[in-house]
Amino acid sequence: MNGASGPLPIDLWHVGAAGLLVLVAGAVSVALRLRLEQSLAVAALRCLVQLLLVGYVLRWVFGVRSPWVLAPVLLAMTYAASHAAAGRTARTYRGAQVHAFVTLLCGGMLLTALTTGLILRVRPFWSPQYAVPLLGMVLGNALTGVSLTLDHLLESLEERRGEIESALALGATRWEAAAGPLAGAVRRGMVPTINSLSVTGVVSLPGMMTGQILSGTDPLLAVRYQIVVLFVLTAATALGCVAVGLLACRALFNDRHQLRAERLRPQGKAS
Repeated sequence: MNGASGPLPIDLWHVGAAGLLVLVAGAVSVALRLRLEQSLAVAALRCLVQLLLVGYVLRWVFGVRSPWVLAPVLLAMTYAASHAAAGRTARTYRGAQVHAFVTLLCGGMLLTALTTGLILRVRPFWSPQYAVPLLGMVLGNALTGVSLTLDHLLESLEERRGEIESALALGATRWEAAAGPLAGAVRRGMVPTINSLSVTGVVSLPGMMTGQILSGTDPLLAVRYQIVVLFVLTAATALGCVAVGLLACRALFNDRHQLRAERLRPQGKAS
């Protein structure tokens, strides 16, 4: 079949043949004595099983086309993203994962709905075929920004504790004292997205656009879709970084404008 006329069929044996290429990475591990063979095999197997399960679930969800079926799927995706975002930081505090969940849920749902309903004009706007993959891309990108913002902010609050408490003692409000660390944290969270945005099309071709082209979509149409998605991801990351930073500051400063540094703890340590 000509690739330009439509998607090329891929059967399970094609997937298995591609899986043999993982043996190249295994050979590198053996040759250099990296001892990554077992981890590589487990990771590849998990990837295969997880993606196949997701494929069957999404086929069912797309077929049902019910918001009551779609909602739990979107909530589960958001929970998984928030767990990953809050779990990657070196330090944490009580309520960090809740803050990450609220941030990703509100920002992700809002931007997904705006994109499908107003920009792409999908009817209904919650159509699973569009909502699920778009929210997945939004969450995947935003969770990195949220995680980096949290990690940098908590590190700054701990390392600059003396400076912050001095400012508070001289009459600064909690927001004035936290402005520097918060701005630096948001900047850190935004950097990967900005870097990715600046090199797209020159250094890299995004996965979504590549997938559409391989499935037979006109390259110019695929590019337009990719531009929309990239701009949405940028907005989602910016909103997520700012929102989670504000929530973290609110949790770590009290109403008397005091830094509650004792609420910070190393990741994995019980509060």
